[in-house]
Amino acid sequence: MNKSYSQLLKDIESGEILSIILIPNRREVIVELINGERKVIPIFYNDQKILRISDEYNVPLTVRDIRSEQRLANFISGLGLTLIFIFTLLFLIKRSSKLLNNMQSFSRRSSQVKDDEIRKYTFDDVAGLNEESDELKEIVTFLQNPQRLIDLGAKTPKGVLLVGPPGTGKTLLARAIAGEANVPFFSISASEFVEMFVGVGAGRVRELFKSAKSKSPCIVFIDEIDSIGRQRGAGIGGGNDEREQTLNQLLTEMDGFEVNNGVIVIAATNRPDILDGALIRPGRFDRRIDISLPDKNARHKILSVHARTKPICDSVKLMEWAIKTPGFSGADLQNLLNEAAIHAARNNKSIISTAELDKALDKARFGLLSKPLSDSAKKRQIAYQIIGKTLVALLIPSQDKLEKISLFKSLGDISGMTYFTPDEETIDSGLLTRIYIYNKIVVSLGSRAAEIIIFGSKEVTQGSQKDLENVFYWANLMVTRFGFSNLGPIAYDSDKDSIFLGKDIMTSKKTYSQKTSKEIDKQILSIANKALNHAVKLLSDKASLMDSLVDELIVNETLESEYVIKSLNSYLAAK
Repeated sequence: MNKSYSQLLKDIESGEILSIILIPNRREVIVELINGERKVIPIFYNDQKILRISDEYNVPLTVRDIRSEQRLANFISGLGLTLIFIFTLLFLIKRSSKLLNNMQSFSRRSSQVKDDEIRKYTFDDVAGLNEESDELKEIVTFLQNPQRLIDLGAKTPKGVLLVGPPGTGKTLLARAIAGEANVPFFSISASEFVEMFVGVGAGRVRELFKSAKSKSPCIVFIDEIDSIGRQRGAGIGGGNDEREQTLNQLLTEMDGFEVNNGVIVIAATNRPDILDGALIRPGRFDRRIDISLPDKNARHKILSVHARTKPICDSVKLMEWAIKTPGFSGADLQNLLNEAAIHAARNNKSIISTAELDKALDKARFGLLSKPLSDSAKKRQIAYQIIGKTLVALLIPSQDKLEKISLFKSLGDISGMTYFTPDEETIDSGLLTRIYIYNKIVVSLGSRAAEIIIFGSKEVTQGSQKDLENVFYWANLMVTRFGFSNLGPIAYDSDKDSIFLGKDIMTSKKTYSQKTSKEIDKQILSIANKALNHAVKLLSDKASLMDSLVDELIVNETLESEYVIKSLNSYLAAK
């Protein structure tokens, strides 16, 4: 603690001070007392009195000049700040240089598949796409022997647009073309072109095509081209400047191709409806190949290709599984066999059997399944919902085949599952009759009808929520899209009316009046009520059959379709 100046003088006179250190620059002294304490005491500027008293009483006094220490400290502090500034500047320069390199050097980021990797893919690896492969073989012919087409005066397409749902093999088909022709393959996702900085995407497009021209003949594959190929000047705010500049550069590069220069651009998308018209006109992407979901025979071929590397039990007939998987894409089928292999490994099996394929198929359809409810009353009510829906499906003409029912449910779901295998011919043709759609609505309301009959209308639950959503979906389509109502054969809505980021929201509006909108609502409600009454009528005299099937379902938790059909036929024969 500090002492007063007057007290300091008294302590010197009384002999309490052992030594004094005078620091003029700070106008203070540091004194050491006889008890070992050190104290700091302020003094007056150029004070001479303390010098005289300390000399008079023989107290050692040392004068310390700290100006050199201050200069050293100031120097070190300044040097530190200078070094920090230099390092910060170097960091910013390095970062800016890296950003500049990323903007100007796309070729280093583009992924060119090596020749040995390309050769792994041929048309033999593309199962189930025979027609599509035949359509693209002329591209291979040009890449292998361009002079043959040149002599005939033929021009190869500059661009090929592959259109189809996700997982149908668009990327694999493009790789197979490169593998068959044994040419370099440049693969990039369209989303990698677009950055937050305007002009980066355009620069990357230039570098990509510069690299491709230097490696011709070659293939440039752009996946998900709808990321940059959306209609220009659309969306909220009039579009995206960076994306549109990138698209403009792509159009320019494709226009700049010389005829038969050996560079083929292949693009893939599942949203051809939102692509800019300038992109898909003749002279750019002038050939379009639609790749649909595989049919039964194609699924069998795909399963056979993926099964070549897996130990499949001899009792497993892949054609049977091809029949069970309508609507599955090539990627879905690959995942099916992979999940089956995982299940086999989990159970310490060295071979994939029907049991593993069944589990994999259930997981593909419904995701992860959870155990039924432990509460017996709620479990029983859910069982009535499942049985009601199942019986209605069996009692009306339906193209869909019942496969199995179960109390096991998807995670986050309330009710169990009732699975129908969609009719193959219906899926392939894409044609839905009025009675087919109406019957789907009646089946969806079978669960609600069973609750009304067994528990009464006041005790129905929300367990059939997903079925009710399906009711609205199909009834709405009947009225607004298909002309299956009293409003006449008119489509009030269409897929083109859908609002998405590639179109201008401000221009998306209904083309019918408010009065017509009310009539549409009435028609949808009328269809739903009619279907519910139909379902109730079908189940009204089958309460005892529902009771017995519910008891059986609660005990076994899963029932195969054969057992339910046999029970229904026996009940109807006994009446």
